[in-house]
Amino acid sequence: MSPTAIEQSDALHARVQAFIHQSMSAPLPRGSFDALACDIARFQASQRTGLERLLRARAIDPHELADANLIPAVPTDVFKLRRVACHEPALDETVFRTSGTTVGARGQHAFRTTATYRAGARAWGRAMLFPDLASARVIVAAPDFSGTPESSLGFMLDDFARFLGTPATWLVRGGRIDLEQLHRAVDQSRASRVPVIVAGAAFAFVHLLDALGGSIVGLPPGSRVMQTGGFKGRVQEVDGAELRSSIARAFGVEERHVVGEYGMTELGSQAYEGVLRSALGLPDSSPREGVYFAPPWMRVSAVDPISLLPVTPGEPGIARIVDLANVDSAVALQTADRIRAVDGGFELLGRQPGATPRGCSIGIDEILGSREPGAQP
Repeated sequence: MSPTAIEQSDALHARVQAFIHQSMSAPLPRGSFDALACDIARFQASQRTGLERLLRARAIDPHELADANLIPAVPTDVFKLRRVACHEPALDETVFRTSGTTVGARGQHAFRTTATYRAGARAWGRAMLFPDLASARVIVAAPDFSGTPESSLGFMLDDFARFLGTPATWLVRGGRIDLEQLHRAVDQSRASRVPVIVAGAAFAFVHLLDALGGSIVGLPPGSRVMQTGGFKGRVQEVDGAELRSSIARAFGVEERHVVGEYGMTELGSQAYEGVLRSALGLPDSSPREGVYFAPPWMRVSAVDPISLLPVTPGEPGIARIVDLANVDSAVALQTADRIRAVDGGFELLGRQPGATPRGCSIGIDEILGSREPGAQP
């Protein structure tokens, strides 16, 4: 990565961070999102991230891009097959990796800087997960982040704890849930009258509930729970509504205070259910479980799994995401997650069944296919 490219990246990060802060104060013109997204796309194409091949395959001149919806989306599976980054590994501040899959492939997302990631995560976490809290204790149903630095979820929750003024408490030790650590942290929070945010992946909560064996851990007033990830594990599947009810009962909180988060290793931003904001009487929310809201710097739309064209409003499709926080990787991503646009947000319907959607497969082939003579990987 040349010094000029680093300067371009730094300038784009500064613009995105400004966009994040400004958009949390007042709505910005739609065109400002498109202009910034297209500038990021042009930069990524110039650094041969793979986007230049998608543009060439679709006969799109990057210099003429003006609509973020026309940026070719990089399938998330590509992150398992090649490095998607504008910079070389020596410039990585961190690399997040997906958990292992049944086929053993792990996606990786390299960050030259995490400053933009932190800015966006804090801003949208403040809006959707802790809009009413000045401070809180974060308890995580996961191993200590210091020993698992490849976890994007662990990174975000560790940063939330720092932002909220208390070191995070990690409950998984030696592959087991440490209930003594949980009770100790909750007792300390109750004594100091500090609310608690218990966070973790869906199946971490399954194991936590099993360890509790039906006992109740009453959290201090104002506490809430954040759960993320799918409900289909390697050996079992759980019902989302039933899990939410069990979590609320185990921690003595309202079900509306159990907030779903939608994120992935390949993204720099997150979306949240609007149930907590609705319970607090705040705008831009929904009482419906399973309806997620993206921040102003992330655009989520439903597309057809074959053509990758937008579906009829209200119809299900797979999620296409334009994420301004992905400055140094892929600003437009194509996932295999099924969604439906509703209530100003999107309803998460689960994964596309079967193989990788054909539209995504074509995109993967275009990125990984034969290069033009003299082209660099």
